[in-house]
Amino acid sequence: MLGSRRVAAAAWHVAPRGGGGSVRIQRNKQKQRHTTTKKEVVVLLAASWSPFLHLHQESQMEQKAVLQPGCVQIGRKLNDTNRILLDIQTYFGIHDSKAGFLHTVFLLCYMLSAPFFGYLGDRYNRKIILGAGIFFWSGVTLGSSFITESYFWLFILSRGLVGIGTSSYSTVAPTFIANLFEEGKRTTMLSFFYIFIPVGSGFGYILASSVTQATGHWHWAFRITPCMGGLALVFLILLVPNTTQRTAKGFGEQGITNTTQGAAKKHEPHSTAHTTWCKDVKSLGKNRSFIWSTLGLTAVAFVTGALGFWMPLFLYRAELLHGIVSPCLEEPCNSSNSLIFGGITIVTGILGVITGAEVARRCRKISSKADPLLCSISMFTSAPFLYVAIMVAQESITATYVLIAFGEFFLSLNWAVVTDMLLCIVEPNCQSTAIALQILVSHLLGDSGSPYLIGMISGAIQNSHVDSYLWQFRSLQYSFITCAFIGVLGGYFFLMTTLYFDEDRKEGVQLCRGLENKGYVSNEEGLGDEFPKE
Repeated sequence: MLGSRRVAAAAWHVAPRGGGGSVRIQRNKQKQRHTTTKKEVVVLLAASWSPFLHLHQESQMEQKAVLQPGCVQIGRKLNDTNRILLDIQTYFGIHDSKAGFLHTVFLLCYMLSAPFFGYLGDRYNRKIILGAGIFFWSGVTLGSSFITESYFWLFILSRGLVGIGTSSYSTVAPTFIANLFEEGKRTTMLSFFYIFIPVGSGFGYILASSVTQATGHWHWAFRITPCMGGLALVFLILLVPNTTQRTAKGFGEQGITNTTQGAAKKHEPHSTAHTTWCKDVKSLGKNRSFIWSTLGLTAVAFVTGALGFWMPLFLYRAELLHGIVSPCLEEPCNSSNSLIFGGITIVTGILGVITGAEVARRCRKISSKADPLLCSISMFTSAPFLYVAIMVAQESITATYVLIAFGEFFLSLNWAVVTDMLLCIVEPNCQSTAIALQILVSHLLGDSGSPYLIGMISGAIQNSHVDSYLWQFRSLQYSFITCAFIGVLGGYFFLMTTLYFDEDRKEGVQLCRGLENKGYVSNEEGLGDEFPKE
């Protein structure tokens, strides 16, 4: 931001106020276009000599770079304890409340360390941060697989350390992708990245359950995930380029109501932010779209966290009532729920993320508020599906699976769109901080507490009734109603985002380009008709 102010000031002193500056800027642009054309001719001539020369080699490299954080997303989801929750409960002899606490510890450490990594990501080499985080995460995960049943406290500690490692790459990876692509491609690549969340989640249920059944012990599920971490490190070293944050000028070349007109320069030396962390946080606190969309994402995290942690166990208890399965008294517990729920999560997640990104891209041509409106509608729609799914579980397991699929599909519409919204309304030099704060708030008020809250409500209901399979099921059923209510609340939060979205996006462009006096820069420089000439 300060750099753009210096450029504007320099143009002010060199060029006359009566519009000469605009003419000079326009001539420079024409010169740049002419230079680019020459480069394209050289590339075409070289291509005629060798069929092995790829004209879009840099673009291909960027697309491959998305595989690295995507690979980590899969490994991260394979590492979640809720994939084999029933086996862990049996192994350590813990009840619902302590089982929910495992996930809470993981997310507390995950979200509390996010601002720290956001600060580092805005100021230091993101590739090094990613590599160190993946290495630490893989090592702790492998170590936790050797913990015995008498050291439950150590297992809790390991979950916290895994959360810290997860935070390091989850905070930096989206901004890495944002630096590599223009807004049109950025939405597509972010959707590709976020597809790995449901894919990893679904494969986590399937692989963890399969490995546990094959080896006879859940520990082996935690010995598979470091292999994914190692693969991610290889991708990081070979495929991911060294990039810098998008410059203020590059950010400012976005249209206010459409897509980006120009991408940031790539492969430049990594530059540090010009502002302090406190100033970044203060600026984000004034961004109402950021606040409301973060609260909306918090609702999404609350619902998905609770469902992902407790739903396989809930379905298992429903099957007990139907007499489909027998009670599990010792591990490994043979249940197909994790496999089926994992498959549903994969399919609905892929379809949801792709559909959400494509619908948002098309609807932006109709309304500049398409992103928050889509998120709001998806939350309002998912809530009734989830509520009915919970209520009919005692009557029909098949109907529950179908309704859960619809509910998860509408929830998955949000993942890529919410991050794309953030990248539109937050200036580049504090995007990692913004993502870190969004992680902090969404997990603090969302999925860090929702599994524990659901477990506490379930435990309280069980304690007030006779211990039976019926009330073990109903206790979770009644506690799940909270998720439907939070889903409706999330729809309201995204609806509030629409009121301020255009204003905050416009203000973000102004701040990023240092336009305290808009007469310094001509209208042709990329702001479009939203900023009238003076």
